[in-house]
Amino acid sequence: MLNVGYVPEHFSSPLLQLAASEWGKEHIKLVSQPSGTGQMLTSLQPEQEGGRKIDVAVALTEALITGIAKGRKDYTLVGSYVRSSLNWAVITGTDSKADRYQSIKDLRGAPVGISRVGSGSQIMASVMAMQQGWVDASGRPENIEFKVNDTFANLRDGVNQQTEQLATGCFMWEWFTTFPYVSSGEVRFIGSVPTPWPSWTIAASTDVATSTELTDFLGRLQEYIGTFADPANVEDGSASQYIQTHFAYEKKDVDTWLDAVRWVGDKRPNKSSKDQGSEHAQPGDWVAPAAPQVGQDTDTKTVARGTLNLVLDTLEKAGVLQTPKEGWTLSDFVPSEAVLTD
Repeated sequence: MLNVGYVPEHFSSPLLQLAASEWGKEHIKLVSQPSGTGQMLTSLQPEQEGGRKIDVAVALTEALITGIAKGRKDYTLVGSYVRSSLNWAVITGTDSKADRYQSIKDLRGAPVGISRVGSGSQIMASVMAMQQGWVDASGRPENIEFKVNDTFANLRDGVNQQTEQLATGCFMWEWFTTFPYVSSGEVRFIGSVPTPWPSWTIAASTDVATSTELTDFLGRLQEYIGTFADPANVEDGSASQYIQTHFAYEKKDVDTWLDAVRWVGDKRPNKSSKDQGSEHAQPGDWVAPAAPQVGQDTDTKTVARGTLNLVLDTLEKAGVLQTPKEGWTLSDFVPSEAVLTD
């Protein structure tokens, strides 16, 4: 049986449906990772007490790639999951001390909350700094004070200055996951930073990466994605209803999100940039990101060369990675050449 790590968010819906099937009950065990990709990177480590906690991770693309680029050899990329961007909301508090943060530009020099070192929340903060021009003479992001607040609840407490230990100016998290806390008045959105690459990728422990068990799982996951994201099921509301039932989101928010997200093999056409409605958007407004320019023809068993190259190049420029003198070898990131696609 494969232990599959996942983040308990709406992106995981096809995976949850597979796990609930008769085949899923017999062959996979879902392991919730509420702290996100950083937690999954830890759970994949075989040397931890009690051994490796998960065999497979459905996690954020940039963090998985960064882990391997920094020397992790205990896992490898085996496929793709979501080919649209993740819209990272930039979030601050509603405490009076947070009033000085009204837009992203006001955050320069402020401590940034992250879930774990190496997580997507840390990596994208560096990308945000580069986009904002908060760079040194070499073009690298200025030194950012990161505070590891671990849980989503602690991150929210941090921007509201609940304790000195947690206190931060902002943190970054997926837009719709955070939106209920904006609606309740607990936190505020002051902008967003979408990933320029497909947002979710599948990794596996090197012990199972070439196994028939994993191959079967990936094939069945693609089938469930195809059913969940079938245009007819999106149009008739069944996909929306599933998310509303399992994640307690409002229908209008789910429908807005579903209109923009695209899983791998999703037959719906991408939204074009002219469809995004961003002309009059204010900081904190939802603006659906345009589709990435790479990784749009992948499936659960392939990874795009373009995605790997774009992530590595961007994170090198952001100061997250240092390119080896001989350059990157893409075969270090995948179990075989067959996994790579253009």
